[in-house]
Formats: sequence, structure tokens, C-alpha cells
Amino acid sequence: MTLSFSLSAAIAALAGVLITPITLVSYDVGVALALKGFAAAMLGGMGNPKGALVGGIALGLMEALTAGYISSQYKEAVAFIVILAVLFVMPQGLFGARSTERV
Repeated sequence: MTLSFSLSAAIAALAGVLITPITLVSYDVGVALALKGFAAAMLGGMGNPKGALVGGIALGLMEALTAGYISSQYKEAVAFIVILAVLFVMPQGLFGARSTERV
């Protein structure tokens, strides 16, 4: 348990070092990044690391295409739209397992 906590802290520190030059550092940067991460995890399927990776790449492509073809002002709204679409259309995500419970 200590090893997994240390490993997650190290990965978070590395991500912080890598993202700092791209996004100007301020106290509220984490909220937008957490929203995008959650949207990617929901898109790929919760509990599926490979699905989260594919969801992250897909979300990044959708944001880039939105900024290129529609407008860069709508780039941040893509994560909200993806979360809503996934929750309405396919709540298990792209690679999530469908489950039914019988009572």
C-alpha cells in the first residue's frame, strides 16, 4: 500500500513537471485537468486502464478538431459534452463491461 501511494505521488509529480511549461501555473489549473481526466476515464470505461488511455487520446483529438474546425473558444466545452454524451448513451464507456443484476 505504501509502494502504490509513493508511486502515485511520483507519477503526479512527474505530470506536474511536464504540464507546467504548457499551461501557465496558477492555483486553479487542476480543476480543468481533473475534468478532462475524468471525461477520458468515463469515455474509455471506468476501471479499465487501456480504455482510459484510448479515451484520453480520443478526447484530445476531439478537442484539437473542435479548436481547428469550429472555434478555439469551444475547446474546453468538449469535455463537458463528452461526459454528458457518455452518461446518456453508453454509461459503461467504450471498453466497459455491461452488467445486469438480478434481484
